[in-house]
Amino acid sequence: MTLNSGSQFPPATGMYNPSREHDACGLAFIANIKGQKSHQIVKDGLDILVNLTHRGATGADPRTGDGAGILIEIPHDFYKSEVDFKLGNPGEYATGMVFLPRDQAEADICCRELEDAISACGLRTLGWRVPWTDNTSLGEGARSAEPQIKQIFVGRGDISQRDFSLILYRARRRAENAVNRKIILKAKKDFYICSLSEKTIVYKGMFLADQLPKYFPELQQSTLVSAVAMVHQRFSTNTFPSWKLAHPYRYLCHNGEVNTIQGNINQMRSREANLEHEVLGPEGIEDIKPLIPEGLSDSASFDAALEAFSHTGRTLPHVMAMMVPEAWGSRKHMNDEKRDFYTYHANLLEPWDGPAAMAAFDGRHICAILDRNGLRPARFCLTKDDRVIFGSEAGMLHVAPEDI
Repeated sequence: MTLNSGSQFPPATGMYNPSREHDACGLAFIANIKGQKSHQIVKDGLDILVNLTHRGATGADPRTGDGAGILIEIPHDFYKSEVDFKLGNPGEYATGMVFLPRDQAEADICCRELEDAISACGLRTLGWRVPWTDNTSLGEGARSAEPQIKQIFVGRGDISQRDFSLILYRARRRAENAVNRKIILKAKKDFYICSLSEKTIVYKGMFLADQLPKYFPELQQSTLVSAVAMVHQRFSTNTFPSWKLAHPYRYLCHNGEVNTIQGNINQMRSREANLEHEVLGPEGIEDIKPLIPEGLSDSASFDAALEAFSHTGRTLPHVMAMMVPEAWGSRKHMNDEKRDFYTYHANLLEPWDGPAAMAAFDGRHICAILDRNGLRPARFCLTKDDRVIFGSEAGMLHVAPEDI
């Protein structure tokens, strides 16, 4: 893996190569398998995260973590009570947390670019809110890098429900590219859209596990409900810690590394000249390029590709299986249907390979997958009260043995 500039590792010397460094993040999710939303799922997700603290890392400042976060379903009733504009029904609007430069003039430019992109794509900005935040528990390192955080709400307008997610993707990428082209912006690297979705919302930052609900106290509100909570505690080794590189990403949590990453990125870039889409058209295709923006970590790059493929009509389980196929070539006892699936997709896409356990959630499906050699194992259990609990290790949440 090619390290980002500013890596904290020493240069390659003798048999030492910094690209061979490994991480040991903690990832997990808990979900009600019947889709019943509750605050208890969110609370259990946060408890699991705290129990994965040992899988995170800090620098010299013990209260500055490498990153932690949670991905949940949009808590409609909570947001409805928090804004002074009309949201509409669930599915008629989207929302997302946005990291902005601390310089107010630059933050205003970023907000305008996002609103312009939303309008240009046929959507409508309903309004903004400032989420509840409290940075008193953070270390100095995390506070010194802390962005402004605002939450945007976007109306579907005349866009069909079927295409809403796709057009949100286009609008987000159009805004990101527009800000990136602004030479006058000194702090444009601080502009980051954690997610923009009609189904899910991401709360994350440069935290230790216990700091997440302290920084975002609204996560502790009883009206903030979800049927799914996916959490992550980061152990950064191949990039510096930063607010935007905390997990979850828009779909993905990841433990390990993708060590074929440069080849994967190059292959994705080579396909961009041949992209077509009946809904986006040529102009929309230009808005979403590059599919994998420059300077992302391996896991953020995987998430970007996963998101792009998910807008091609394939389900999330389908995309995960084609991006990280089993080591199927010599599996003599694999059934023909599965072998045919892997054979077909081998003509479309090379494997994203490396020791990594991954979980992903798109608001409809939640998936978990191991790397092709199972070098980052994970554990799961099903409970009698319809919960599935998955994560980097067993024992993340106390469950009585008789309830499993």
